[in-house]
Amino acid sequence: MTRLVVVSNRVANFDAKDANTGGLATALKSALEESGGIWFGWSGSVCTTSTPSLHVKHYGRVARATLDLPKADYDGFYTGFANGTLWPLLHFRVDLMKYDREAHAAYQRVNDRFAQELHKLLKPDDIIWIHDYQLFALGRKLRRLGVNQQIGFFLHTPFPTWQILSALPVHRDLASDLAAYDLVGTQTADDAEAMQTFLKRMLGIRFIGSEAPLGTRRLRVQAFPISIDPERVNQEAARAASSQTTRNLRKSLNGRNLILGVDRLDYTKGIPHRLEAVGQFMRHFPERVDDVTYLQISPPTREEVSAYQQLRTEVEETVGRINGQFSGFDAGPIRYLRKSFSQTALFGFYRTARVGLVTPLRDGMNLVAKEYVASQDAGDPGVLVLSEFAGASKELDGALIVNPHDIDAVALAIHRALNMPREERIARHHASMERLRDNDLANWRGSFLKALASQGSGFDIVVDTARAASAVRPPLRPNGSAQIRPSAFSR
Repeated sequence: MTRLVVVSNRVANFDAKDANTGGLATALKSALEESGGIWFGWSGSVCTTSTPSLHVKHYGRVARATLDLPKADYDGFYTGFANGTLWPLLHFRVDLMKYDREAHAAYQRVNDRFAQELHKLLKPDDIIWIHDYQLFALGRKLRRLGVNQQIGFFLHTPFPTWQILSALPVHRDLASDLAAYDLVGTQTADDAEAMQTFLKRMLGIRFIGSEAPLGTRRLRVQAFPISIDPERVNQEAARAASSQTTRNLRKSLNGRNLILGVDRLDYTKGIPHRLEAVGQFMRHFPERVDDVTYLQISPPTREEVSAYQQLRTEVEETVGRINGQFSGFDAGPIRYLRKSFSQTALFGFYRTARVGLVTPLRDGMNLVAKEYVASQDAGDPGVLVLSEFAGASKELDGALIVNPHDIDAVALAIHRALNMPREERIARHHASMERLRDNDLANWRGSFLKALASQGSGFDIVVDTARAASAVRPPLRPNGSAQIRPSAFSR
């Protein structure tokens, strides 16, 4: 029987006492339980040995397989190349990209180690589903070990244009990595189109619709927008609304309308721009200053990276400046909490908020936007103000769509949301919920796996298959990176 093998940098917990109940983790665990299989990834631990241990624990038909990593390798792989180079590049921030050859070598070593250890666990009819930018190179490394099973890859971030990607010194290696997969899923059709164009320019791969022939197999690049379970979220939000935590929040508002932002403290989220928009809203509409409270919840992340340290300073200074201008004796208009809350608590906060402010500068999807919509009381819903640069903007028809760089436009959208009649709010919420129900988390998972299982060999279209296929398994330099002749690529 065909098994599913899920691979990601971090692996969900399966023990009942501390199991991850997040939507994505739940969906992937359900898929594994249905088919049997393995969830493989980093253990969360670093070690001093050069031959780290593989830990395998069985939960019925599912195995949780995790690998320790040497600290130097993990630092270069994760903090260095994955988050110092790829993360800003994929979010269109070339100015923040830092490329270091040693970090790239560590990225390759970790992907090599994953491939070698995973290869030992595979069965001939397994289907392999690899997740996210930390493991771009894993598929090609598995191919070099002789893995011929169907391998899918899902990218949770945006995918930029080839011009932006060309700033990466090893961008041709990235193209070859992508070409090793049978199916690559992106968040939006724009991302899929950008990836197809990138592969065409780098490797000469020509797509017919979403598919391209590569020798004896096919490569498919297609959008599979990730989603949530809207009914579960709505039910949990209804329960959370009466929790002590949510009651305490409502009591603290003293009758003010809540405007809510929830983001990791990341420069892609546009938090400083959003704070400036809130300040502009108060300048334009001073009569609303005592009528609203803006709550920004931003748990810290990657605090060892200088760009994130600078962001923290900027956010804290902006909050202080705006509160200094608009605060009264009893309260300030902005509350900033640099801490985490449980998912259930956040659902209760979403349901309480009259306005959800989700304005990233660039985001693959942004599930906070979808969770905010799903958390609402359908009879008296709040209004989502959403950045056009979030993947979710392609689906959530009822949101007020804004350009987060236009501070005045965001300020006016906040005002419109606060003054929107109930009938319009209900209609907008209904439209967005219909989209969420049409493409829920189960549909996302099922459609990707169905597409991956259907990928087979044979494709009767004449192309330069030798050129494209050779990029999948190029010879190696002594340091393990791909040796690719410049003449093998078109620009």
